[in-house]
Amino acid sequence: MNRKYSPEMRERALRMLAETRPSHPTMMSAVRHVAGLLGMSPETLRLWQRRYEVDAGVKPGVTTEPAAEIKRLQKEVSELRKANEILKAASIFFAKGARPPLDEMIRFINEQRDRFGVELICQVLRPAVRGFLTSRGYRAAVNRTPSARQLQDDLLVPESVRLHAENYGVYGRRKMHALMRRQGWDIGRDQTERLMRLAGVRGVRKSKRVFTTKSDPALQRPTDLVNRRFTADGPRRLWVCDVTYVATWSGFAYVAFVTDVYSRRIVGWNVAATLRAEILPMQALDMAAWDAGDDLTGLTHHSDHGSNYMAMVYTDRIVELGAVPSTGTVGDSFDNAMAEAVNNLYQTELIRQRGPWRTVEQVELATLEWVWWWNNSRLHGELDMRTPLEVEQAYYADQQSAQPAPARQGSR
Repeated sequence: MNRKYSPEMRERALRMLAETRPSHPTMMSAVRHVAGLLGMSPETLRLWQRRYEVDAGVKPGVTTEPAAEIKRLQKEVSELRKANEILKAASIFFAKGARPPLDEMIRFINEQRDRFGVELICQVLRPAVRGFLTSRGYRAAVNRTPSARQLQDDLLVPESVRLHAENYGVYGRRKMHALMRRQGWDIGRDQTERLMRLAGVRGVRKSKRVFTTKSDPALQRPTDLVNRRFTADGPRRLWVCDVTYVATWSGFAYVAFVTDVYSRRIVGWNVAATLRAEILPMQALDMAAWDAGDDLTGLTHHSDHGSNYMAMVYTDRIVELGAVPSTGTVGDSFDNAMAEAVNNLYQTELIRQRGPWRTVEQVELATLEWVWWWNNSRLHGELDMRTPLEVEQAYYADQQSAQPAPARQGSR
């Protein structure tokens, strides 16, 4: 057991050791004798004797005062290093200027307390972070009965993390608020933003547009029947299509989408290692046509002026299905803005989030899953936070309810 002796006790022991030293063959024998009489460890008395001899200049070494000063400076340097590490951690954890929320301060202290201690954390951050907790305030806060808000946060923060991850980790405050309300949680938009901040999730930023249009000036192009009016009064009235690409370790994967303007549902898509008209866009068109029963009478098919969409084999297929081809102005990307918006969101929500990509087949499987999510689960702000499937179901339900009921035959 460690014991702390007074300076008087140390002087007395050294004096007794000096007096009894001549009667012992060695210094260590005298040390054991005196230490036993005083009830202390011989090692303690030996160290005292060593220090006394160094201070007296009998033996080489650092004297007591410089040694104490070195020890003090080492302790000070150690504390400064810890304070610097605390400030570095806090600069990442807290926003500058604003007083951090109480739960964030408590979470930071809980994460760092085993490393630095509560008192040192609070002592360092009180002058640096406005309104930071004292050590006493921290203990009072953690021992306080959780409030109703805290209990709700403990329930909703993990839920926010789960829902955000299930939707490709791309939703921002607006869509997360709509999704939480669809899940039955009666919360506001500001509360949703606070929960997302606590959960450490945020919306994804859109990527830059990627243009894949390669026009052939020798081809005769259909007229522009849309004129940037991307609206339709029902499904299968207007389709827009475009191509984008994904860089993989084995080469480029080209992706074609066909989108219904009314519901924003992706009705056809294809992934291939080539841009050839009969392979990439044709198979996407055939998928969309199959879903529509291979009858596109009355539908306008709008694309850009890319050579793969202007190829005769492709335009002939459009006419064969009963649709009317339409194309935007040469060099004007806004004339196919909706299709390009789909490409942009595809790149932002899937390709940039889940890359890098190894093969075309890997891109194809991921695109399959993303298209299903886009059509069945993704909330679209342009559709009043509904999914494309819900929009189409509501349309056909309204059409069915608007039909007159069959007349009853009178009884005879």
